[in-house]
Amino acid sequence: MDAVVWIVLGVVLVVAEIFTTTLFLIMFGAGAFAAAGAAALGAPVALQAVVFAAVSALSVVVVRPVIRRHARSALETGDQPFGVEAIEGSSALVLERVDAEHGLVKIDGELWSARSYDATQNFAPGERVQVIKVRGATALVWHDDISPTGELPEAKR
Repeated sequence: MDAVVWIVLGVVLVVAEIFTTTLFLIMFGAGAFAAAGAAALGAPVALQAVVFAAVSALSVVVVRPVIRRHARSALETGDQPFGVEAIEGSSALVLERVDAEHGLVKIDGELWSARSYDATQNFAPGERVQVIKVRGATALVWHDDISPTGELPEAKR
């Protein structure tokens, strides 16, 4: 009977982790499953609690930092970004008017749907913009203050 209680607790913790995505509750879920194993082998309740505490603590101290280190973005780690991370921060050329609702930009030779990051801004075709964020298949863009030569425009100097 004790094993069932530990398994239910483990499942509840794992499901709760799905909603929090903190990589914290999953460690206690692992501890609960280990305690369920101890209960299935006939360990007394006190030993089950010790197994739960030990496995949970070891998971939090040893495993969680490793998982979090591998889950960091390339921009945080200094690695070469790829995919959507490589697009964020890049420059784009407006092909069709971009406003808060729709638009089209060209990023590194690819066409992307776009919206203005600031709902009050509109960009005309031919303007350069900077990709601030990518949501799904839509680039959120902002006015690019740096000219193609890398210099600030006259008004910004």
